[in-house]
Amino acid sequence: MDIQNKTNFSSPLGARGFIPETHSTNVLLWEMLRREQLPEGFVVHTDFQLAGKGQTGNSWEAEHGKNLLFSMVLYPQRVPLDELFLISQIVSLAIKKALDKYTTDIEVKWPNDIYWKDKKIAGILIENSFQAKKVKTVIGIGLNVNQKTFMSDAPNPVSLRQITGRSLNRSQILKSICENILELYRESNTDYIRSAYTNILYRRNGLQPYKTDSESFKAKIIAVHPDGKLELETEQGERKAYYFKEVQFMLS
Repeated sequence: MDIQNKTNFSSPLGARGFIPETHSTNVLLWEMLRREQLPEGFVVHTDFQLAGKGQTGNSWEAEHGKNLLFSMVLYPQRVPLDELFLISQIVSLAIKKALDKYTTDIEVKWPNDIYWKDKKIAGILIENSFQAKKVKTVIGIGLNVNQKTFMSDAPNPVSLRQITGRSLNRSQILKSICENILELYRESNTDYIRSAYTNILYRRNGLQPYKTDSESFKAKIIAVHPDGKLELETEQGERKAYYFKEVQFMLS
């Protein structure tokens, strides 16, 4: 395994390593953590993943050397175990802040898909390990940067290049996202993070179509609970909270 060390992100937490190609940056980072105690905020990134994956087990299409594919480790000991969704909110806000420099209309489709208008530009996969009440969190991020076309059957991918019409510096965007994550994480302003996340939710206003395994219905977003549950109110005024995979948006 040839991990090339890189300079930090002007932060004592920001060491990173690069590997030209790997199975998955999340898998690689977990393998590294089994061998050694990495500094919090350590990032591993790659030009190509042989088997990148998303939240629902789907593969993540990424042309070689065109996009951002990376993972970061955190040790969120100050976050209650039943509120670890805060990490997902931090990462979503950090990506949006970085992308706002290049375009508008960046939102977060609950729980943590990053959307531009009705198209997906980035995905986040967060995995936790619990040992003796200590938490290790690996955050995997795939962001479409310079890819011009998408060949898979994914319904709605888009890249920054497609949006802006120009090629962008991946290293700068990587640095910006990582700095944003660490800044929000260190500040730990929970009320701000939760409020800001709610304010950038995709389809956060009005009645929107949803479906579960048993029904389709229209509802509006009421709140996102600290444990990540999405609380909805139907046209009939019924309220119910759902965990991820229990309900999904119906995309046209």
